[in-house]
Amino acid sequence: MSLSEIALLKTFTHYFLHLVFPVFIALVFFRNNWKKAYLLMLATMLVDLDHLFAHPVFDPSRNSIGFHILHSYYAIAVYFLLLFFKGNIRIIAIGLLFHMLTDFLDFNLWIH
Repeated sequence: MSLSEIALLKTFTHYFLHLVFPVFIALVFFRNNWKKAYLLMLATMLVDLDHLFAHPVFDPSRNSIGFHILHSYYAIAVYFLLLFFKGNIRIIAIGLLFHMLTDFLDFNLWIH
């Protein structure tokens, strides 16, 4: 595989995990309300607004986890604690934690 093919696969996988895979999470865990659950998990993409405070905004060689404020280990601990609440808060927590997992895998799973 060429480097450009690997980069394309990495990008596809990243956005698949951010945008498409939450549909499966919503269908499995929130079957009766899966559309609402999916939209709430999709809304957790707003956590990436913290990238706007970095220079450069996007750096493929930078790990988001531990660097950006809403991707910090303290923030992740808060997201974990939110799992213990019921309703929409729990759905948002799942979305945020899955977002962090996706960003972690995006940086650590691929050759950079």
